[in-house]
Amino acid sequence: MPTDALINVNGESVQALEILFLTTVMMLLPSLIIMMTSFTRYVVVFSFLRNAMGVQQTPPNMVLVGMALILTLFTMTPTLNAINEEAFEPYQAEEITQEEFFQRAQVPLKEFMVHWTKIESMELYCNMSGTPVPTTEEEAIQLPLTVIVPSFVTTELKHAFMLGFLLYIPFLLMDMIVASTLMSMGMVMLPPSMISTPFKLLLFIMMDGWQLLFSTLVRGFGFG
Repeated sequence: MPTDALINVNGESVQALEILFLTTVMMLLPSLIIMMTSFTRYVVVFSFLRNAMGVQQTPPNMVLVGMALILTLFTMTPTLNAINEEAFEPYQAEEITQEEFFQRAQVPLKEFMVHWTKIESMELYCNMSGTPVPTTEEEAIQLPLTVIVPSFVTTELKHAFMLGFLLYIPFLLMDMIVASTLMSMGMVMLPPSMISTPFKLLLFIMMDGWQLLFSTLVRGFGFG
């Protein structure tokens, strides 16, 4: 069948190429949305924490992703409410077209990403794309998503790796203390991680680590 063949959908003629394009967009949409929210920072920090504690499969990936999604939903609630009021409800009431819906829905997301994007990252992608570097937040919101999204993701990864480094320090010190103690006792054949892991878990529990970590991550987005 030729690519420009027409398929009748709900009484309207739609090109097969357009259907293929929309299908591809729908497949990529979850990943794109994740990159435009706070999910990236949460899931990367959780992975760093699990590795620093030395518990490779606990909590499992499904739990980490679930926690990241819940915190993302909490963080993005104001943005989602703005999209609902400014774009979805008018579209549902047939007051705006589908194209206007996508244009309006982009604005709250752009405002969120621009607010938490470092100017250095935005300048980098503006220079690479040949786009004028904005001087104010209002001008930055007018940039295309192809510039804002990678700038935001770069900033989020930087924040996540900084937090991961800070998480590693106390657990690394504990590993060093246990390793030094075992060497002084002549127990060089005993793996230090076998001894240090329970103490890491005890330290994390005594500090109420999950609540402290969650509150720090959420407050990093201006809550509390």
